[in-house]
Amino acid sequence: MKSSDMQVIGLCRFSYPAIGGFQVEHETVEDRIAFLYEETRLEERFRLLETVALPCLKEQTDPNFDLVIVIGDQLPKPHVDRLHDVTSDMPQVQVQAHPPERQRQIMKRILNDARRDPSKPCLQFRYDDDDAVSVDFIRLLRETTDDVAPLCARHRSVGFDWAQGYVAEVGAEGISATQMYRHLYVASLGMYVRGDDNLTIMNFAHERLNRFMPVISNAEEPMWVRTHNGFNDSRQKKVKPVPVEPLTDEQKLEFAARFAMDEEHIKRVFSA
Repeated sequence: MKSSDMQVIGLCRFSYPAIGGFQVEHETVEDRIAFLYEETRLEERFRLLETVALPCLKEQTDPNFDLVIVIGDQLPKPHVDRLHDVTSDMPQVQVQAHPPERQRQIMKRILNDARRDPSKPCLQFRYDDDDAVSVDFIRLLRETTDDVAPLCARHRSVGFDWAQGYVAEVGAEGISATQMYRHLYVASLGMYVRGDDNLTIMNFAHERLNRFMPVISNAEEPMWVRTHNGFNDSRQKKVKPVPVEPLTDEQKLEFAARFAMDEEHIKRVFSA
């Protein structure tokens, strides 16, 4: 089956209060909700979503994909309305509200329910609300699937990993970044799943994907931007800082062209 006939499904959790699935621990679900829905935190998440995560998806050279954005069913209505507003021009997006459940179980169920025809193979990707991918990510995901069609035919799943990208900080001063090579990041990580198989990309920790299936890696060109910000779950504990520098004029053009990240727009949003 050609990849052009495969459904591509992305899954993005927007401050969903899962039971488990966070590196920052909370004693109760109520404590987690209070942390996730704190106004300062949510404002930063929305600014990152609007300036980093969504623009590159809106500019995909292959717009034929679906994106499920998962929120908690207790997210206050003004924030639900704001999320619908910022995605109103994206026909690919479906916002789903769910009560708190175990992280992996509910995400696997959501992905499988999103398959329009489970008897056919599909492509899946995870998406963080503060990261960006190259505007040709969906196209390259399909093309690479076709390139390794015999491999896909022999396995229930195959991973696709683009290992070059940037770590960046964004704010009222603009964008600062550093180039990185890192395998199996969430951003620009995809997976083929054969038909009549309920396996999902959420069955596995992203950094361990290659333990369970063949993974095709490519590091020829930058394919992702991972932002470091005040509320990264993975950076709430003591971790080694990543030094970044303001973008050069050439890099500003690259970020705009490859990731649809407009530095002037970012400055305006974060200065508001």
